[in-house]
Amino acid sequence: MSNIGNMVPEVINAYNVYLSGKVLGVSGEVELPELEAMTETIEAAGVLGEIETPATGHYGSAKIKIPFAILHEDVVSLLDTTKALELTLRGSEQFMDRKTGNTEDIPVKIVVRGKATTNTLGTFAKGKKGEPEIEIECFYIKIVINGDDKFELDKLNFKCIVNGKDLMAKIRKNI
Repeated sequence: MSNIGNMVPEVINAYNVYLSGKVLGVSGEVELPELEAMTETIEAAGVLGEIETPATGHYGSAKIKIPFAILHEDVVSLLDTTKALELTLRGSEQFMDRKTGNTEDIPVKIVVRGKATTNTLGTFAKGKKGEPEIEIECFYIKIVINGDDKFELDKLNFKCIVNGKDLMAKIRKNI
C-alpha cells in the first residue's frame, strides 16, 4: 500500500460494533467520544494575560452514543451498570492514492470500555423503528489505524499514549 501521507481520505465504507466479540444490532451512526483536555487558566507575573493550559493526559468525561433500530436483548444487556462494557468498532476507511488515483481500504479499530450512563428506550409504535440509544461513559479508549496503535487512554491505569509516546511515563515515575 502507498504511504498514508499520499492518500486522500474519502469515506468509511462499512463498520460493525462488537460487544465481547458478538455483533451488536446497531443502526445509524455511532457518536464517538469528545476528548476535551482538562485545563487550568494560568495568569502570573511574566505572562501577558491568561493562558489555558491542558493537564497532560487528563481528559474530562468522554461518552459514546450508540443507536439501535428497536429495543431488543442487546440493548437491554447494556443496562447493567455493575459491569464494564467493552465495545469494539471495526471499520474500513476508503482512501484515494494521490499519485495513481487508485482506491485503498485501510482498517480502523476503536475499542472503548465503560459503563452505561444514559439509556433512551425510544418509542414503541406499529410499523416504526423504536430508535433506542445508549450512552456509555468511557474510561478506556484505544484507536488502531492500519494496524498501528495511534491513541490509548486508560483513565483507571494512568496511561495516555499518543503515536507510541507514553505521555504519563515521567509523571508516573515522579509520584
